[in-house]
Amino acid sequence: MSSKTAVLLPFGIVALLLPLSLAAQAPDAAAPKPDSPAAAAHVAKAKQIAGKEWATEAHFFCEAPVVTDANAPMIEPVKLFDNVYAMGRAATVTYAITTPDGIIMIDSGYTRDVETILLPAFQKLGLDPKTIKYSIITHGHADHFGGAFYLQEHFGTHIAMSAEDWDVVLAPPAAGKKADPQLPRKEQIIKEGEAFTFGGETLTPVFIPGHTPGSMGLIFPVKDGGKTHIAGMFGGTILAAARISDEGLQQYVRSIAHFKEETKKMKVDVELQNHPTYDNMPEKIMQLATRKSGAPNPFVVGAASYGKFLDVMTECIEADIARRAK
Repeated sequence: MSSKTAVLLPFGIVALLLPLSLAAQAPDAAAPKPDSPAAAAHVAKAKQIAGKEWATEAHFFCEAPVVTDANAPMIEPVKLFDNVYAMGRAATVTYAITTPDGIIMIDSGYTRDVETILLPAFQKLGLDPKTIKYSIITHGHADHFGGAFYLQEHFGTHIAMSAEDWDVVLAPPAAGKKADPQLPRKEQIIKEGEAFTFGGETLTPVFIPGHTPGSMGLIFPVKDGGKTHIAGMFGGTILAAARISDEGLQQYVRSIAHFKEETKKMKVDVELQNHPTYDNMPEKIMQLATRKSGAPNPFVVGAASYGKFLDVMTECIEADIARRAK
């Protein structure tokens, strides 16, 4: 098989394979100690808020968090809305938003995945990568910005990121380590409160530091059968709280609250993630594949449910904070 040939799996099959793949990536750890009353109370509240809809999320964040798997199975590229497409790996998804003037991407995936996953996905979806005008990077980690340099060099794509995470990406290498030649050239800076508009589409950035200094969430309209909904993407999710400082977790709780406030103002009713390891995306993809005309889009969860999605995350992080208390 050619090094540039990718085997793409339907998200339903990926749903079966991903837990095994992620479990293989989990660091060795001693048996967990019983939760303190305070931590247990937060876990119980998270599960109560979650109900059936967000039970997977509550279990992931409160009980079984795992780090991102760079070798997670590749997914079948899919059209989620009239103007939104998803592609990448089961643990790290990138999105393409189509406009009359070109494509806006959210994240760019791993460097090594551009020619093997991203470009074949564009071909299968009938999209032209030469029309990728912008890639908005949600935070400065390589699984999100890795393909940015390639997009710049081959398609003239403009890369946009927060100033804080441009600093993270372009920081001088540690002593003895060579600079990465695949780092993107610094271009557009995204700022809190300054909407990003292109091709008649507007994305509103909301800063959510904690995972990185300049992590951001994005709020943007999506079209479904001619009807407009508002999507929220919390683009700086902490998947493994053990790696974050106490101060970082406290900041993260404030960031979730800030994002919730903004999503409530803008009436967000669609939940999308760039790390869809905990939000039942595989099941929603399968529902979308068998959706009948006029049936609701499974990614449209409603404003109240979206608020619960964020509340579950908060309670689980609060449980992690309580576990650290002496």
